Amino acid sequence: MANTSIQKLTHEAIALLKQLIATPSFSSEEQNTALLIEAWFTANAIPFNRENNNIWAFNKNYSEALPTLLLNSHHDTVKPNQGYTLDPFEPIVKEGKLFGLGSNDAGGCLVSLMATFTYFYDAENLPYNIVMVASAEEESSGPNGLNSVLKHLPTLDCAIVGEPTEMQLAIAEKGLLVLDVIVEGTPGHAAHPNDNVSIYNALGVVEWFRDYRFEKVSEVLGPMKMTVTGISAGKQHNVIPAECHLVVDVRVNDCYSNTEVLEIIQKELEGKATVKARSLHLNSSSIDKNHPIVQAGIELGRTTYGSPTLSDQSVLYCQSLKLGPGSSPRSHTADEFIYINEIEEGIELYITILSKFLKQ
Repeated sequence: MANTSIQKLTHEAIALLKQLIATPSFSSEEQNTALLIEAWFTANAIPFNRENNNIWAFNKNYSEALPTLLLNSHHDTVKPNQGYTLDPFEPIVKEGKLFGLGSNDAGGCLVSLMATFTYFYDAENLPYNIVMVASAEEESSGPNGLNSVLKHLPTLDCAIVGEPTEMQLAIAEKGLLVLDVIVEGTPGHAAHPNDNVSIYNALGVVEWFRDYRFEKVSEVLGPMKMTVTGISAGKQHNVIPAECHLVVDVRVNDCYSNTEVLEIIQKELEGKATVKARSLHLNSSSIDKNHPIVQAGIELGRTTYGSPTLSDQSVLYCQSLKLGPGSSPRSHTADEFIYINEIEEGIELYITILSKFLKQ
């Protein structure tokens, strides 16, 4: 289908990944890795667009009459885990592993999807347009990431988001709500009696978050999950604080919208605490198990599952599949790595799945 061989594309993709590892690209600081991605498209004679640190390109024979498939992964990284023993910016290959910050999350996925897009770029008579977006600010859920590019794209009918899934099919992903919770009390001197201490009042609220169960359980993602991840109150040992502040991490299944979850929590805690969400846009996402692109993967022996981790799927309005080489538990760890053969197999599987999908 393409003039460029899979073997050549794979070799070039691994070389690009090494360059990306060697180039710091923390969220909002991806300008130099953006230049490397531009260079890939230029070397392959593929016109591209750029806004901020997002780069995107359309297949050569794009037609407004056709539906559009999005291929997406990100080129920003978190900051290195403090437990690193290797230089996070030195791409080291040892025992079949490529070490380096962003190798697994999500550099391996990104270069594999770029190779796949390049493979199909010149293809004629495709039933879908293909748009490749190498996006920024995924790790920080920032305002200048994939969400900011969507206005420049045609209506998207489905998407593959490249995140490490061991090339299994993540057909659903939990959304995220971060809540700031304030529990009030009566301030005063610690030496005097007080039956309305904010910190003591907060104990019941913490227990509520621990014990509450949402009614709807997702077939793919399971139950909702809420975790109190931060508590702060008081500045002096002898002063009873007026407020106790909690931070709560809520992982939302595909049975609820973030707005619905917030409303339920606010109603349940009315009179006990004030609950505000930092944002509402990181919703859960999914794709029908019977969607042709999922079925193409199942035919190749891939399994389906629900993912608890967040990705750029959360900003998409279309059905989306999370799929990529690498393993999610390696993400954000010290001495992060991806196996070279995971990239090789990933590119081959991406191309095979899309070949099946585009023939239907």
